[in-house]
Formats: sequence, C-alpha cells, structure tokens
Amino acid sequence: MLSSFRNTVLYHYTDFLALDSILRCAELRLNNILNMNDASEMRLFMTGLCRAVCHRLDEQGYSQSAQGVRRLFEQELKKEFAYSAYAACFSLWRDDAAQWERYGHGGRGVCIAFYGDVLERLTGGVLSLQTVFYQEDMSGHELVDVLAKLAETHDVLSARDPDVQAAMNEAWVCSAAFKHPSFSCENEVRLVVSPFDREYFSEQPRYHISPERIKKYYPLNLRRMCSRNGLRTEELISELIVGPESSQSLPIFQDYLRDRGLCDLAERVSLSNCPLRHGAP
Repeated sequence: MLSSFRNTVLYHYTDFLALDSILRCAELRLNNILNMNDASEMRLFMTGLCRAVCHRLDEQGYSQSAQGVRRLFEQELKKEFAYSAYAACFSLWRDDAAQWERYGHGGRGVCIAFYGDVLERLTGGVLSLQTVFYQEDMSGHELVDVLAKLAETHDVLSARDPDVQAAMNEAWVCSAAFKHPSFSCENEVRLVVSPFDREYFSEQPRYHISPERIKKYYPLNLRRMCSRNGLRTEELISELIVGPESSQSLPIFQDYLRDRGLCDLAERVSLSNCPLRHGAP
C-alpha cells in the first residue's frame, strides 16, 4: 500500500535542547494534547460529534435516543484527561515565520525536517501519523453513522457495552486530529498515541519537572523503532534548518553532528532564509 505521506517532508520546529534529545538520545517526546496551544481541541471534536449524532436522531424521530446520546457524551467528557492523547507535532510548511514564532523558540531554535513516508513506516497499533483536520461541523464523520445506529438499537447507551465503548474509544482517538479552523494556517500533521489502550502500548510515561509545573510525556525510542524497520535514525531526517534569530555557529553545529556520528546529516544543515527579526524597528 502506498504511503499517505509519500514525497512529503514534515517539519518539526523546536529548540536546541529538544534537538539534542532527539539526535543524541534518539528519543522523540509525545506531549499531552491538552497542554498544547488549543487545549480545547479534543473537546471540540467530541461536542461536535455529539451534536451531529443528536441532530441526525432528532431528524429521524428518535428524540429519546438523542437524549441518551447527550447523557453518554456528558459522562464521557468528564473522563477527558484519562482519554487524552499524546502527540509530536509537525507542519507541512518549511522555514515558516509563524512556525518559528510559535514553536521554534521565537526563531532562535531549529527545524528538523523528517521524511514523512519513513516516519509513517515506524507507526502501527495505537501509534499513528495523522493529518489534522480543521472544522467544527462533524456531520459527515463516519462515527455519526456508527453512534446513531447504536442509539437506535439500544434502549440505554452505556459505556460498559463493548460496542459503545469501542465507538467512544475510536472517537477519542479521532479527536486528536481535529482543531478549530482558526488554526488551519499551521497545516499540521501529528504523530499520535492514545495510551489509554494499554493492551497495545507498552511505553511508560515520564515527567518533566520545571520551576513552574510538572508535565507528563511519553518517549518514543527512535533508534529501536528504526532498527525494527532496517533503518538508521539518520535516515529519518532530510535536513536541519537553524532559526532566523539563532546565534548558533554553523561550523560548531556541524562539528556537534559529526561528533555524534551523524556525518551525513552534518552536510544537510542550512540557515533559515525567513526574514523574521524581533529586533528590527
């Protein structure tokens, strides 16, 4: 089967500390989506899905069933954190001013360009590479049909019912790839894991402690994942771009890469051409 990301490069804007973790430790962090810039995005999908299912049922004369769906989603939304997904975020935009500002340490960081089809080869189980959709209307989503039929054939919708639970689990997974349309300029792709399904995900969480707070994340061992697919970690990355506001010396950066055994990658480093200048009048 052809890759959905064939001939696609995915750009991950970050800082040099995170870059060191990715290259030296061969580790990619998946952070809680609820801690990202649109913390309501999973709720946006779930409430939109509920609204679409209820509208369908009301139109077909199943008003009592629609009330049951509302109660089910009301209970599900109370479990939001337990069902929250974790993700690493990428953009389809190369050397983009908005991405540098928001995610590239104010333009002082670095952009790691990943081969989309190679990254997709590492996925499977509860780990997936998903293109983000920017919409509020969920009426055309396939889960509307699934949930509407369950509501029509069940006297009471209970999350303890295996069919209902499977549908709600799928809904929470899908919610990780939906954002409000106001974020559509980001052109985002996400590497997503839904760790609530422990049967298919064995990685243990870690915690990052800062002076302000404690953040939970899941590490992906890129070296192990690449090895399983007959790849070197270096083969994931097409280039590295130093941010437009960075004071990083290019020769020192290349020495760092060579000393890490990434000699080929050292030849694929460039400086940003983005005219982002915070100090300009």
